[in-house]
Amino acid sequence: MNEVSQLVGYLRRGNAGGAIKISINKQAFEDCNSYTTSDGQTYIPLVVSLSALRKVIEGERAVTTVSQIVEVLE
Repeated sequence: MNEVSQLVGYLRRGNAGGAIKISINKQAFEDCNSYTTSDGQTYIPLVVSLSALRKVIEGERAVTTVSQIVEVLE
């Protein structure tokens, strides 16, 4: 099994600099894998690179990606 990163959206610093804005593609989000916890709540696990997020926060990068890691059978 291999893991691949599936693009779901983008993350960028807000114009005022006091917030991080997350833009998620609706169709990609609907296609994401999810899991259900013991209390019946359903979640979609997404990932953002910590080093890329730091660069966005510090103004070194304009945007970074929000993804879901998916296991694929080969």
